[in-house]
Amino acid sequence: MTKSTNSVYLSFICLIATMGGLMFGFDISIISGAVPFIQPYFGWDELQLGWGVSSLLVGCVIGAFGSGTFTDKYGRKKILIVVALFFALSCAATALAETSAGFITARLFGGLAVGAASVLSPMYVAEVSPAKNRGTLVAIYQLTIVLGILISYTINYWLHDVENNWRWMFATGIIPSVLFFTGLFFIPESPRWLYKAGLKAESLKVLTRIGGAELAKREIEEIANSFRGNESFVKVMELFKPDSRRVIVIGFFLAVFVQISGVNTVVDYAPKILMSAGVEIKNALLQTSLIGLINCFFTFVAILFIDKVGRRKLYLVGSAGMAGTLVLLAISFYLQLDGIFTLICIMMFMAFFASCIGPVFWTLVSEIFPNRLRGKALAFASFTQWIFNFVVVLLFPHFLKSIGGATTFLFLALMSALQWLFTYLYVPETKGKSLEEIELHWKGLYENGRK
Repeated sequence: MTKSTNSVYLSFICLIATMGGLMFGFDISIISGAVPFIQPYFGWDELQLGWGVSSLLVGCVIGAFGSGTFTDKYGRKKILIVVALFFALSCAATALAETSAGFITARLFGGLAVGAASVLSPMYVAEVSPAKNRGTLVAIYQLTIVLGILISYTINYWLHDVENNWRWMFATGIIPSVLFFTGLFFIPESPRWLYKAGLKAESLKVLTRIGGAELAKREIEEIANSFRGNESFVKVMELFKPDSRRVIVIGFFLAVFVQISGVNTVVDYAPKILMSAGVEIKNALLQTSLIGLINCFFTFVAILFIDKVGRRKLYLVGSAGMAGTLVLLAISFYLQLDGIFTLICIMMFMAFFASCIGPVFWTLVSEIFPNRLRGKALAFASFTQWIFNFVVVLLFPHFLKSIGGATTFLFLALMSALQWLFTYLYVPETKGKSLEEIELHWKGLYENGRK
């Protein structure tokens, strides 16, 4: 970071904000270890299991899309506080559920928090971070997601022999939720939201504390230029006007491909995949923890390189690697190879996703949209990825059983290949550019297209 940047303060507020990612990762993955226990407890078949797991994602869809309107009106910080409270309440309600309806209702409620956090946490970090460090700091948001996943996998393994283990699995989420809720009272509001809300002096004050007077003066001028003539309330349909349509479409397809390339089949169903390859339940839970470790370790690779190599190059490498490892996984199921080969394929797949795609996706969608549209545009992208996440997680157990792992993973490999092609053709490099410079890039493409 530059000498003028208050690195301690910036790190602190980003650490608190990214705890939304920790709860995001925890909530979507804690159920993976609970699946072998809740399925017989509630007497679910494969489609009912898919609904029980994916019900969280319906809440995510609502939370992601609804958060755009609320955060534009009330600010990033206030809505994050509500989200943290929702996390705690949903963890408690899921742990105490006695019926399928009660369990699914609690999961839906938790999904509201996860969906909103998926919009607000990376948005907040992007809006407080200097351009030089923004990629790294938003990538740390993805690190907190994978830490949440790793923590949940570890808890699942530790509790596999405990009575009512699945209830305790969900209940452990209350602790980080309370920490997240408390920490949010000690961070400032987003300076870009403050400026948009007319609180320009407060915006400058926050920017000055983060980056020093010189950087704050330069940034406040760029923010002012990006809002000039665009101060009115943004309606959803404005996202699809000709001058913003290109970036919205790119955000949409990035959100589609990040899900249909299959990462959450592993995150939510790793033990089930391994058990279908012949691994017994205890070892499947232990091996799932290893997958979580790989996920966590390789996220550090992205943090180290995202501001050096760039977003676009990492996305191309990651997409190609995911396609290749999914083909190997399909071959493993087709030839009925030993479970250890299946584990290795999954770990390689997760390594490519964690080092190249996961952190870069959230960085891209938090920075590519114009200042005035960012709240609703990021909500739209997050809403889209939760829709496709839901579809994949709902249908995966059914297809794994009905058409087999080989065909299922071969389809996901094709989707990863299409992600590579889309990135190559349409996704620009945003490394080292301020949010306002990125906005000018899209404006330039639109104006050149009209000539």
